[in-house]
Amino acid sequence: MRLRNKPGAEEKLLEYDQYVVAKPDEWKGKWQDRFEKKQPLHMEIGMGKGRFLIEMAKQNPHINYLGIELQTSVIVSALEKQIEEDLPNVQLLQVNAQDLKTYFEKGEVQRIYLTFSDPWPKNRHEKRRLTYKDFLISYETVLDDQGELHFKTDNQGLFEYSLISFSEKGMILKELYLDLHNSDVEGNIMTEYEEKFSKKGNRIYKTVAYFPEQD
Repeated sequence: MRLRNKPGAEEKLLEYDQYVVAKPDEWKGKWQDRFEKKQPLHMEIGMGKGRFLIEMAKQNPHINYLGIELQTSVIVSALEKQIEEDLPNVQLLQVNAQDLKTYFEKGEVQRIYLTFSDPWPKNRHEKRRLTYKDFLISYETVLDDQGELHFKTDNQGLFEYSLISFSEKGMILKELYLDLHNSDVEGNIMTEYEEKFSKKGNRIYKTVAYFPEQD
């Protein structure tokens, strides 16, 4: 889907450099210094317009959150939410998730969220899926030994593909929901897409997985 350009979006990202990290490579190994307090660091990759990220940060002030989004026209919507809330535990990055190891030291992150990622259904686009093996290698590198990957989608094909991808990487499933909204999970925070798709009657899938500790 072609995204509409937002007039002045790039200028706005530069103007609010207290929220949007201009040179993320310079913060490698020092991400805690971007926040008011040193506390666990969670990351959402492909945060979209930022609803999930901002709500998580509001409900969990004891956790620092990084939102990653590549599209300028999308990340500026998340920025607008952060400007309104002015949360001390939120920072935004406009980077490609393929380059995580460029911006983060080994074990620097405690949790990664993948929420309603683009399914890239065509086989020739497999390498773009955020649960493709190359992405999992990057996640394993930046997560600490107890780090978790939280994955939600309404796309059954992507969910099944991801479970296979996790298994081939040797990941261990901690939680698995084949119909999240009809489960006993409490406190689920929805993304914009999650609310849209669930209203259409789409089933929501979720899993929490982690990598086995290295010897």
